This record gives sequence, structure tokens and C-alpha cells, in this order.
Amino acid sequence: MTKSRFGRAAGHAMSGLVIAFMLLDGGMKLVPLDVVIKATADLGYPPTPELARGLGVVGLLSTALYAFPRTAVLGAILLTAYMGGAVATHVRVGSPLFTHILFGVYLAILAWGGLFLRDSRIRNLLPLTSPPEQR
Repeated sequence: MTKSRFGRAAGHAMSGLVIAFMLLDGGMKLVPLDVVIKATADLGYPPTPELARGLGVVGLLSTALYAFPRTAVLGAILLTAYMGGAVATHVRVGSPLFTHILFGVYLAILAWGGLFLRDSRIRNLLPLTSPPEQR
């Protein structure tokens, strides 16, 4: 397997983890399960099924955009914004740093890292090294 094929495969795996997590998260919010309603209340938001469903729809739509190559960049931007809201919420209620507050950061890094590895346009836009002629 060549280096670029391995990178693309790793990128698809990373993106797949993000997509799988977001499908689970969004699906739980669409139902909405009692644990979701309780968690919503614990985070200081109104414990209503409508709020949970709304968040589920936003998360699932962002994930769908991220999953398709043509709209993956828009999806990554929307998922990053969604995760930023989660981080802000956990900061506000004083959740533990590494397990709760930074989880959204971890997921956003995984999403952008996966997109970077699987999409050459992103690698060209954000090169990690300088071009050979500038070294």
C-alpha cells in the first residue's frame, strides 16, 4: 500500500468514527431517549423532546454534509460549530476538562484530520510542510 493510499484509508477511518459517533448521538436525540432529556436538563437547558430533536436534526444534517465528498468541507465547518457549542455548554456547567469539555475538541480534530487525509484540496490549502522549492 502506498503512502497516499494509506493516508486516504486512515482519513476515511477517522471520518468514519466521527460519522458513526454523530449518527449515534443524533439518533438518540431524535427518539429522544430519557437519558438525553435528563442530560439536557443537567446541562441547564429545558428538558423538552423538541429541543433534543432539534439538536439531533442539526447534528445529523451536518454529519450528512460531512459524509459526502462534495460538501465535506461545509459539513466539517458545521460539525466544528456544533462541537464548539458543546464545549461552551460544558464549560458553563463546570464539567470535567479532559472527558467532557475537550471531547468536542477531540471530535473536531478527528473530523478535520480525517478530511485532511482523504481530500487533497484540503492538503493543498493547508500544507503541513513548505513546498520543496522553499526549503
